[in-house]
Amino acid sequence: MENPKPEQQDLKKMIADYMEAGMLDNIIDMFKYDSSLYDYIGYLLTDERMRVRIGTTALLETLSSEDPENSKKAIPQVISLLKNSDPVLRGDAAYLLGTIGDEKVIPNLKELINDENENVRIIASEAIQDIESRNK
Repeated sequence: MENPKPEQQDLKKMIADYMEAGMLDNIIDMFKYDSSLYDYIGYLLTDERMRVRIGTTALLETLSSEDPENSKKAIPQVISLLKNSDPVLRGDAAYLLGTIGDEKVIPNLKELINDENENVRIIASEAIQDIESRNK
């Protein structure tokens, strides 16, 4: 796997720092302007700072309603978190996939129905229901 360029690392850190500082509206505008930033969603969701993780969830909630087609670009990064050892990250990922609402992720979410963590199982089931109800 290729190492990110230093300027990419700087941009990821800057976005995370802005998120921690509560500058969500600025970050939403950045993502609307440059959809390649969706590549950083996995990095932001795994940040150790709670405000960054919560902000990233709010970011995707907003963008999934305001910019639904581009928000789907986050799917590969979010799907990769479904296999994370941390059940909180698995649950967050399942929730966000439900929020994005693409039917193509339902098989990935169904894999979590038998997760060892009860909360993850519940969140995955709810995400599937949300997607199915929106796509009727």
